[in-house]
Parts: sequence; structure tokens; C-alpha cells
Amino acid sequence: MNATALLDRRQVVARLLADRRELLVVSGLGSATYDCAAAGDDPRNFYLWGAMGGTAPLALGLALAQPDKPVLGITGDGDILMGLGALSTIGAQGPANLAIVILDNEMYGETGAQPSATAHGTDLTAIARASRMNAVDEITDMAGVDALAERLHAGGGPLFANIKIAPGEAERVLPPRDGPYLRSRFREAVVGQAP
Repeated sequence: MNATALLDRRQVVARLLADRRELLVVSGLGSATYDCAAAGDDPRNFYLWGAMGGTAPLALGLALAQPDKPVLGITGDGDILMGLGALSTIGAQGPANLAIVILDNEMYGETGAQPSATAHGTDLTAIARASRMNAVDEITDMAGVDALAERLHAGGGPLFANIKIAPGEAERVLPPRDGPYLRSRFREAVVGQAP
């Protein structure tokens, strides 16, 4: 992987969330959560703290429960590799309002930058296509990110996008970590009531 030609993850996430409108966001553990918080903490963000492999299934459940709202699951390659079976379930369910976006730096960033399977040739886009998801070609430039940002609100899902990002750490922007608080504020933002 040529790191100088890859995208900056913080810029990518900021662009995807810049015009979020009604978008509900589930972010994966670690950097994806930090990036979403850096783009602006929002009660419609549901941050996963340590649920590796859980982003896509949780986003699927949310999309099925809220079919009139666009849902974005955004996470890293390590997280989706932990739960690849979720892509088959998403494809079988076919929610038109769901998008899964992978920030692929080809490593497990939260545990020491060990190479992930994508560094060894695993093609997440091909897996998503084989799972009957509407997968866009791998994104390697900001024009592709801009096009994807427009598609997040258009339906036509389940949508899948793998975005090649540069390795490295950005300053951590930590959103709230209190699980009951996050659950309550998310529920109130989505359905207008606290539990």
C-alpha cells in the first residue's frame, strides 16, 4: 500500500457527515468513533466502545427498525473482518436505507498496527458484492468520497463502500463513553422518547 496516495481518514469522515440531514450513524470501536466525534458529536451518532465486529449488525437492526431514515455504519477493516457474516445477512435482508462504509488502512489500528487480512489480499468489495450488496468500486480519492456522500441519502441500498485510508493516528476526539446515556440520547433523537 502506498501511504502517500491514500486518503486522510478524518477528512473522509468529515465529508461523509458534512450534510447528514436525517442520517443515523453507528460508528465502530476506535478510530471510526473518534473521527465521527471530530466531525461533530451528534445525538444521532451511536458510538460502539469495544464491540468489535458489531457495527454492521447493529446498523442493520437500526435500518430495519427505522426504514424511513438513512443509516450509516462506519467502521474499520478490522471490525468488519471480525463480523464478515453480517454482510450476507445484510444482503439477504436488503434494507434500501443502509450503507456500510469501511475505513480500510489494512491494519488493526487499536491493537498495535498489525496487518489485517486486507493487507494480504482480502477484497472486502468482492465479498460485499457476493453477499448481494450494492458495492461501489474501492474508493481511493476524494471525488469518490463526494459521490458516496451524495448516495448516503438516496436509498438504493444496501450500499457498501471500502475506502482506502492512510495509516496513522489522528488526535483522539472522545465522545461520551457512558453506555446508558448514549442509548438514551440516541433513542430520544431517533424516536423522540427516552427509555
